[in-house]
Amino acid sequence: MNRRKFLNLSALTAPLLLSKNAIAHSAQQKNKPIVISTWDSGMPVNAAAWKILEKNGSALDAVEAGAIHIENDINCCVGLGGYPDRDGIVTLDACIMDHNANCGAVAGIERIKHPISVARKVMEKTPHVILIGDGAQQFALENGFTLESAALSTDATNAYAEWIKKNEYKPVSNIERKQNGPFAPNFFEDGTPNHDTMGLIAMDIKNNLSGAVTTSGMAYKVHGRVGDSPIIGAGLFVDNEFGAATSSGTGEEVIRICGTHLVVEFMRQGYSPELACKKAVERIVKRDREKAKTFQVGFLAMNKKGQFGAYAIQKGFVFSVKSTNENKIYDSKFLI
Repeated sequence: MNRRKFLNLSALTAPLLLSKNAIAHSAQQKNKPIVISTWDSGMPVNAAAWKILEKNGSALDAVEAGAIHIENDINCCVGLGGYPDRDGIVTLDACIMDHNANCGAVAGIERIKHPISVARKVMEKTPHVILIGDGAQQFALENGFTLESAALSTDATNAYAEWIKKNEYKPVSNIERKQNGPFAPNFFEDGTPNHDTMGLIAMDIKNNLSGAVTTSGMAYKVHGRVGDSPIIGAGLFVDNEFGAATSSGTGEEVIRICGTHLVVEFMRQGYSPELACKKAVERIVKRDREKAKTFQVGFLAMNKKGQFGAYAIQKGFVFSVKSTNENKIYDSKFLI
């Protein structure tokens, strides 16, 4: 039921509605606090966030803690251990948003271990929303962050060497022109999608929502490429009145529809988190159904009742949930 239909109900139904709202409120109280995150790698991320939430800490502190946890890990897709761009450079993107619509982000930042914390500094110490590249790094250093080694992790070194060999890539001028590929693949050779962005959303004991996203971006991307992850309204959006959403997948496709903002707007209209995510996926697929078979996008959302849901273009997207009631991984529904 959307908000307009609710307001148009007659006064005769008010006692019943009040009863239902009381039941929903009770269920909501039992489900707080709660944190949800993209992928099965979200389980330890949620655990890190839960250490904050279970002590009645803020959702904002919780999502930052969760993001920091995975940035400390050596993996393909988040943090300085992530796979590099086509020039062999690891660049990181992150954003964070709180219940008051305060937000901060960094994009294309190099050699800084915790871009999520730099994003929070941008939010709290500047009038800006996003800093990029060298400017983001300079800001980080001015605020006490350490310049880390530019060396690739062992896994990233091996993967990059193999990619160069198979694609016969050499840096060239005017690389943006299509004939000067190869470009980043949407899927790796084993069939897994070339994106494991970590997005997480939390609701604290005060019923406030916050979200965070952190990633090393698409492996072997053109140097300077920025996806949806650090863009408010694309990779993350929080509206404390109705809900929050995050995404993972081919960021260009999410940006084209302002994906997470769209999901939250559908929740504003009365759709459940799952159906809101589905409608956003349908918006992407509608543009070109055949093309949509070649990439993956998944949306994950939570409303103010603590209800959550997800939807993806293709099979394989999963998400993790931690609350007072559960600690598990869910398979997302998918469209094609």
